[in-house]
Amino acid sequence: MKIRQIAAVSVLTAAMVVSQVSSAAGGDMSQVVQMVPDLVEMVKSTQAGAEIQTGTNLQTGAGLQAGAGLQAGADLETGINVQTETNVQAGANVQTGKDTQIEGDMQTGADTQTTAETETDTLIQTLADGVSEDSPGNLYALSAVLMDADSGRVLYEKDGEVPRANASTTKVMTCILALENAPGDDYVTVSANAAAQPDVQLNIREGEQYYLEDLLYSLMLKSHNDSAVAIAEHIGGSVAGFAKMMNDKAKEIGCTDTHFVTPNGLDAKDSGGEHHTTARDLALIMRYAIRNKTFLHITETKDYTFSDISKKRQFSIHNANALLDMRDGVLSGKTGFTGNAGYCYVCACEENGKTFIVALLGCGWPNHKTYKWSDTKALLSYGNTNYSYRTYWSEPTLKNIKVEGGVSDTLGVGVPIYLTGTYNIPPEEKTKKLLLKADEKPECRVTLPNTLEAPVRKGQQIGKITYYLDEQKLGEYPILAEKSVEKLNFTWCVNKVFHDFFH
Repeated sequence: MKIRQIAAVSVLTAAMVVSQVSSAAGGDMSQVVQMVPDLVEMVKSTQAGAEIQTGTNLQTGAGLQAGAGLQAGADLETGINVQTETNVQAGANVQTGKDTQIEGDMQTGADTQTTAETETDTLIQTLADGVSEDSPGNLYALSAVLMDADSGRVLYEKDGEVPRANASTTKVMTCILALENAPGDDYVTVSANAAAQPDVQLNIREGEQYYLEDLLYSLMLKSHNDSAVAIAEHIGGSVAGFAKMMNDKAKEIGCTDTHFVTPNGLDAKDSGGEHHTTARDLALIMRYAIRNKTFLHITETKDYTFSDISKKRQFSIHNANALLDMRDGVLSGKTGFTGNAGYCYVCACEENGKTFIVALLGCGWPNHKTYKWSDTKALLSYGNTNYSYRTYWSEPTLKNIKVEGGVSDTLGVGVPIYLTGTYNIPPEEKTKKLLLKADEKPECRVTLPNTLEAPVRKGQQIGKITYYLDEQKLGEYPILAEKSVEKLNFTWCVNKVFHDFFH
């Protein structure tokens, strides 16, 4: 069955390509003829040519339906190793209800992947194979980052600093701000604005009250937009007030191109610009969030039941982060989708003692919600295969430094004075480890002056030892003077005469 599916995809894809080329050439079949060998080879590569009876799977071209089967070129990625930003972005044009946020993995009845989705995911994973030492292979996401959670170093990126809409991955920031600014047993009263938010909704009602902690589970497990606004208004006084807190926190974390307008990630803009982040900034936000144990506990939870404070309404929710069921070591994750953003995803995973952050933006549009799982797996495989922890400290050689205008009691006047530096590095710094590729070696740079002016005091900083990797500073340590050197002047001479005469 699997072979037949793959073969059918290849034949259908070939038919689509022929149709498009013929149409573009105004019916000139010479261009089509030139493609025949490649198309035949593509079909043969499925090893299922015998499974396909001539014309059976095509059904007189019904699958093309005036080109609708192309879905903005996305289906051409199956069997053809071609993917362009233009083809993917074109998917946004077929969206309707742009202001409505519907997360592909969070729809009613979508908590369990269907057999068709599972098979599609398997096929996508097969075609996306090709992880190597240099690359995780072809990724569907417009922007992607793989980050070392320990150091914050970006291990791989694809347009990692291009600003893009990020949909419900925004809620990672919403959650961490709530955890840092209010206790979980706070009463949250639902406003009319919160109750009026579009899908995806918990369907809370104006005037109802909920514990903040329960709404955080609603926010992170099922991505409810109404819960996000209720939380934001409770913490920040208003959506605008909370957005300011979000942007301030983003800068504190180290984000360089992030602007939040809403707490739920719905496409929006204000005087500061459109709601957006970058894959790198999103990874930094997740890296910060997983340091909070309560955040981890919430996002690792698979199922949660709660009620409003009056106990009149009961809710049961299931975590929409399907990666939790796909692999071990998933610490946290958040999906997202809007018409502008496409499918987005950010997660933290621990494997073989390594903790990776994956951030994906613009990772396909309907009907391609499984692309994010394919990209995530490819990036995690790339990181785990190519990076391992190694210590990088090595004892540096320090040169002697001439001290101008200095004098020594033992050497006498007129003899050049030199000193060397010393350093006192804590043992834990010398044994610090970093995720490195086999061919990566941090560079040790010793900064010392050629000369020093007397007087110099023992323990005075005279230089530094700095470790770099690709111009990113890993650590900096002071070099200190090993001894004091006095300045040759009238005071020293008087003291010298007095000392020698009386002693």
